Amino acid sequence: MRGAWKHKRALWLVAGAAQAVLVGSGSRALRAQERDKHEGERGQHPITIAKQGSFAFGGTVLTSPGTFDPTAFVSTDGNTLHGDHGYVQFQIPPDARELPLVMWHGGGQFSKTWESTPDGREGYQTIFLRRGFAVYILDQPRRGRAGQTTVGTTITPTTVDQSLFAIFRLGIWPNFFPGVQFPRDPEALNQYFRQVTPNTGPETTDLVSDAVAALFNKIGPAVLITHSQSGKYGWPTAMKSPNVKAIISYEPTSFVFPEGEAPPPVATAFPQVAAITVPVTVPPAEFDKLTKIPIQIVYGDNIPTAASPYGGLELWRVTLVRVQQFADAVNRHGGDATVLQLPSVGLHGNTHFAFSDLNNVQVADLLSHYLHEKGLDRGKGKEKGKEKKDKDDR
Repeated sequence: MRGAWKHKRALWLVAGAAQAVLVGSGSRALRAQERDKHEGERGQHPITIAKQGSFAFGGTVLTSPGTFDPTAFVSTDGNTLHGDHGYVQFQIPPDARELPLVMWHGGGQFSKTWESTPDGREGYQTIFLRRGFAVYILDQPRRGRAGQTTVGTTITPTTVDQSLFAIFRLGIWPNFFPGVQFPRDPEALNQYFRQVTPNTGPETTDLVSDAVAALFNKIGPAVLITHSQSGKYGWPTAMKSPNVKAIISYEPTSFVFPEGEAPPPVATAFPQVAAITVPVTVPPAEFDKLTKIPIQIVYGDNIPTAASPYGGLELWRVTLVRVQQFADAVNRHGGDATVLQLPSVGLHGNTHFAFSDLNNVQVADLLSHYLHEKGLDRGKGKEKGKEKKDKDDR
């Protein structure tokens, strides 16, 4: 009996060990499959970075009256305050293309806009790093990591998430638009709302455009990519710095026109929409600077063509009228401005954040095509733009 028991026990141990091997192998195989799938979704290969870092740009210095006393533990007399600067984080790949991309967030946003998407996929920062561009993502003065202000303000928490749901064209709360290119995972929406951040001080056109012009003066010629509210600041930035070699603007709402050429009001039932989209006029000589660089302005989907009862959507109907007026004005003065509506090229369901939507790689492909078409993706030295693009395509 004892021998039989030992024999059975041995069989059980062998069977258990075999099962453990199978289970372990299966688990490892499953993990490998998931890892491969994850890596395939997220991009392909490890990223090589030749240089990365961050720095402040622009800004002012305040000095308090009095004489600094080094023996005082805390004193404002004779002390200074460095503030109103911007902040930029950069990554540069080996053999970077000649022109870096400078990415500027929209209203209530910061550089997170360009990092990973709300559901964790690669954002434009990484996508275009992979494509050989040096990428600079910035926080404008008095926002995000550039929060040090020289002028105080009161930050009042405001409950606007559901309004933003419509303004950002995800849908009409709580319903998503059919086919919208935004993940339905509740955590993605949670992350989306949490990338909103307040100003720490008053926001003015000269404050932010002076700072970003200083950034371009520091880094040299580059392509400016704006989003939403920063679109209206991108125009004067290009007027202030000849190092802005092109502007690609995702869904701006405000546009400049030469003095004497402001278009008439666009009828709307929403005073807020009229105020946001009111034309800004500048001296003709300043406007003329925008005719010297290529400009592409990009809009997504679900923009009404007739007056909408929803203020968040009406904003975009009026904006599409304004943007065409702006492009016509630039081109009438000898410039090169185009308006791209993504549905017109077969991309449907895009929100106000097309560059982080589910199809953001396809949206990025359109940007790559535009940069190549305009000769803005040139390589350095022997590696010219076409050769670099061919490498990307492979």
